[in-house]
Amino acid sequence: MKIAVVQHEIVWETPQANFEVIAPKIGEAAAGGAELITFTETFSWGFTLNTDRAWEAPDGPSTTFLLEQAAATGAWVVGSIPIRDADDDELPNNRMTFASPTGELVTYDKLHPFTFSGEDKSYRAGAESKTITINGLRISPFICFDLRFADDFWALAKDTDCYLVIANWPASRRNHWRTLLAARAIENQAWVIGANRFGEDPNVTYCGDSMVIDPFGEIVADSGDNAGSTILTAEVTAERVAEVRKDFPFLADRK
Repeated sequence: MKIAVVQHEIVWETPQANFEVIAPKIGEAAAGGAELITFTETFSWGFTLNTDRAWEAPDGPSTTFLLEQAAATGAWVVGSIPIRDADDDELPNNRMTFASPTGELVTYDKLHPFTFSGEDKSYRAGAESKTITINGLRISPFICFDLRFADDFWALAKDTDCYLVIANWPASRRNHWRTLLAARAIENQAWVIGANRFGEDPNVTYCGDSMVIDPFGEIVADSGDNAGSTILTAEVTAERVAEVRKDFPFLADRK
């Protein structure tokens, strides 16, 4: 399956402005044959902790945008959104949303809020990991800080082909991002796709460094540091996973 990573800057807490910036990039990726197009974490809001005001309902404008873009392009379109399931005092989830061309929604809630920045005070933790199958490829979604928890990746390894990690990862820990993405690919013999934003928000500078890494740990696409707005594409196949696991079969030895 051809997957496109849209690395982009985010206009702070202004979804409509982000829709206008991102929509042409979706069209460009789809025109290049992408079957799944992913953005970064909190693609329409930025990594805001102001969730007293910066949140949406499950059928809010960001979800609607993803559905409209998927229907228009024929590709799956993916990004995370601060979503509150009910208009009450509950905190929202940082929810990764997969929109299909036929109007289906599949979601994953970030398991590990980033307590170092206070995300746990603004967002609820998700309840479970998830693997979904799209066009024959088994994809396991994770969001940013989740990347540091290897056991969650290990638990899914035997039944997945690809980990999709979307993030707002800071430039100050750039080496951690790149190293952990590669480690997750190598130790689980699976594809890893890392989609990270670049630019600045009121609090943090971000490094970009979106990457696609194959099941043997080879980097097949890399935006590099401060590459700005760019689109990475890669052919991601279950066959490559099976090949690597057959040639070097160590997952069965994991206890």
